[in-house]
Amino acid sequence: MRLSSLFTVVGTFAVAGSASLLAAYFSAQMVEAGSQAEVLNRLDAEGLTWAEVDTNGLQVFLIGTAPDEAARFHALSAAGRVVDASRVIDQMLVEEAADIAAPRFSIEILRNDSGISVIGLVPASTDREDLMDRFRSIADGAEVSDLLESADFPAPDGWDDALRFATSSLRDLPRSKISVDSTLVEIKAMTESAEARTRLETTLARRKPDDIRLALDLSAPRPVISPFTLRFLIDEDGARFDACSADTEEARGRILSAAAAAGLEGKASCTLGLGVPSRRWADATELGITKLKELGGGSITFANADVTLVALEGTNQALFDRVVGELESVLPDVFALHAVLPKPPEASEEGPAEFTATLSPEGQVQLRGRLNSEVARQTVDSFARAAFGSDSVYTAARVVEGLPNTWSVRTLAGLEALSMLANGAVTVTADDMIITGNTGNTEASAQIATLLASKLGDQSTFDIDVTYVERLDASLGIPSPEQCEAMILTTVGSRKLSFEPGSATLDGSARGILDDLADLLKTCGDIPLEIGGHTDSQGRETMNQQLSQKRAQAVLDALRLRLVPVASYKVRGYGEEQPIETNETEAGREANRRIEFNLLGEDGEIAEVDTVAVAAEIAAMAAAAEAEAESDTGDDAEAAETANGDDADSSGGEEEATTDGAEAETPLQDPKATEAAAGIGADKAVPEGAVRDADFEPETTGDDG
Repeated sequence: MRLSSLFTVVGTFAVAGSASLLAAYFSAQMVEAGSQAEVLNRLDAEGLTWAEVDTNGLQVFLIGTAPDEAARFHALSAAGRVVDASRVIDQMLVEEAADIAAPRFSIEILRNDSGISVIGLVPASTDREDLMDRFRSIADGAEVSDLLESADFPAPDGWDDALRFATSSLRDLPRSKISVDSTLVEIKAMTESAEARTRLETTLARRKPDDIRLALDLSAPRPVISPFTLRFLIDEDGARFDACSADTEEARGRILSAAAAAGLEGKASCTLGLGVPSRRWADATELGITKLKELGGGSITFANADVTLVALEGTNQALFDRVVGELESVLPDVFALHAVLPKPPEASEEGPAEFTATLSPEGQVQLRGRLNSEVARQTVDSFARAAFGSDSVYTAARVVEGLPNTWSVRTLAGLEALSMLANGAVTVTADDMIITGNTGNTEASAQIATLLASKLGDQSTFDIDVTYVERLDASLGIPSPEQCEAMILTTVGSRKLSFEPGSATLDGSARGILDDLADLLKTCGDIPLEIGGHTDSQGRETMNQQLSQKRAQAVLDALRLRLVPVASYKVRGYGEEQPIETNETEAGREANRRIEFNLLGEDGEIAEVDTVAVAAEIAAMAAAAEAEAESDTGDDAEAAETANGDDADSSGGEEEATTDGAEAETPLQDPKATEAAAGIGADKAVPEGAVRDADFEPETTGDDG
């Protein structure tokens, strides 16, 4: 009985234990299967199909090869949201990246009076020390802050060109911010004047590498305009501004809108400046333009607070009276109106009183017509000689009585206006002044209008027909690469760059030539130029080639020290392989020892330049520079004394001068010769010898032995 009870108890426990084991096993299988299924579903839902799941009890194993580290972490996070993260075992691999994308390389250069700061990321291949040395040279003692980081990736295409262009541009921009990447250079800078801004825009656009985009934002301080002038005309040629000034952007917009409503077509400019006589300038000018339109034509001139309205000849008197009356009543109080209705000219046996001055493209000035006294004649002649040069003026005006009291003032103002043109003519009458011609200054019309308004008073009438000619613009007068090569020949001329015997050391006599070349090459900018060294045939060929290479490099180094932008220059030593004379004579060997400057083409080879073809352009530039230099120098009193002396010698011999120089002075006797003498639209003559033979090369001397 006891034994049977024992077996019963043991059997019961055995059966219970087996049942528990079976329940635990099947429960574990269900948990594993459920965890695996739920994690797989989550991975598939989040697009992580590359990952596989295995389970062992409560442990969940993630296996597979992730495309990158981010995807691996994503899979772990997804599994951790389904089961407890502590149960997830990471057994995943990560693919090795074939190529890691390079970062975006860019820098910002900030320059002001305190120094230069450079911030950004550059390739490891960029020579940072050389870059900082260039910035220190530009900073000229001011602090240079290097805040650059580098990354070991190849430099992108265009990076070196963009960085070189930005660095060279920084020299001309003392207050600027330059942003650089491999395809774009953005420049924001403050310039000293509007002229400087125009010159910089042209220079930077020309220096820019072809594969780099340039974004410019150059600003200039507003000029002081005195008198503050606006002049608007409506005639048979349409509506136009001779001068336009505004004190604010809003005022400029209102003025241009009123002009457009009055018939102005195309784009017009209106200068923002300081010196406005009233805060209601826009109100007054807008009203004046509108009333001029109602009048049917004429001109309206604002010179500070003085307003002159001139109707067209033949305007209806009643209409004139009504428009003038309405304008007087609505103009702000500070403005004073003077209105003129021209009358038909009265017939005269001698014709209307007139004085004419013409300026030819070559700088020659002819004065003819009527003046009211001998003193006035001498004054006009002296003024013209001071403005245009003593040797450039011929005076053939005669003295008559009965001219208006303001005649001398009007003629002198006309000459001053003429001096603002490259060529043209001024005609002065008792009631009007007409200025025509060509100019390289986009603001010439406005400047002439301002001048005449201040000189002639608020009741003056004048007509300005001035044409802007781009080739005459001094601010755009940067020579082309072809012109630069020809000008190098002219600059060097017959002088020689010389070296110490048998070496690549320039001697003292080369300093002046290099200074002149540096001044020229700075204006040329970054042009592709080769400096080639040549020797005679004495000595071994290899040594001659090496010496010619070192000499060419010495010239490049000397130009670099003179701050010439030489980034696009190359040097090459030709040795004795390209003689231009025989090596059998001393004179021939002397000629063969030389340095040549040659323009390079896009293929990197020497480009053929026809220097004769660019002779006229070079001569025109030289003539313009000489005329400007002459007009800027010379004391008025000394010029007047000289001119008076010349006039005294010739005043009694006008007939003799005409007879002796009949051929030269014939145009002065022809009343129809004014326009021809002015040479409007003609090209300037080429001074003889302005360009040397195209085969001439600058030479060097030195013992090549």
